[in-house]
Amino acid sequence: MKNTIHTLAGLALVVTLASCGKTEEKKAEGAPAAAAPAAAAPAGDLEEVTIAYPKPMFIGTPVPAELPNLEKPGSYKPSPSFQAPKGTVNLAKGKKVTSSDSAPIIGDLTLVTDGDPDGADGSFVELMPGKQWVQIDLEAPSTLSKIAVWHYHKQAQAYIDVVVQVSDDPEFKAGVTTLWNSDHDESSQMGKGGDPAYVETNHGRLIDAKGVKARYVRLWSNGNTSNDMNHYCEVQVFGTK
Repeated sequence: MKNTIHTLAGLALVVTLASCGKTEEKKAEGAPAAAAPAAAAPAGDLEEVTIAYPKPMFIGTPVPAELPNLEKPGSYKPSPSFQAPKGTVNLAKGKKVTSSDSAPIIGDLTLVTDGDPDGADGSFVELMPGKQWVQIDLEAPSTLSKIAVWHYHKQAQAYIDVVVQVSDDPEFKAGVTTLWNSDHDESSQMGKGGDPAYVETNHGRLIDAKGVKARYVRLWSNGNTSNDMNHYCEVQVFGTK
């Protein structure tokens, strides 16, 4: 009798275990599958873009004048290259340049995009005194990485109220993005800027365009600390179409 009870108890245990196993299987079948971890978004192919700086035209970095927002000499560390999406080139080279001064005093507007940032005589354009601009038509909306700007750098001077903007509107009345603004007191009536005025050198200034998309690039200035004239040796716009 005792053996019979043990046998029946054993059978009951087996049935119970089997039932539990089926229940767990059903739960597993009914439960939603765990979500696979999301794949990291590809960073995209990058390449090194080199800046071809011209030879220096003067030694040292003297302070040319008293400007409240003048950058401390030596604080700007120019980079010989930068990382950008594959296929990045100087989209501005050879492109059409227009200006608020259609008849420059010295040089021709084509010098702005000829690919040569040299500061020697014959390598720059001089515009009228006061607030003036030059504008580059990239011919198509493009994704921009950096904009390199060289004003006249044969002597130590800083340009006043430098503003760099991009847009798809050739008249810059809509969709305007400001990438650089050194107008600390809004004297040019284009908004107060937080970027510094700086002494011009052969390194110019490399401005981060942050991947903005635009067709036109417009650069303003309002004279310099030596005189009221506005000068450009070269503007290079690095990006992809």
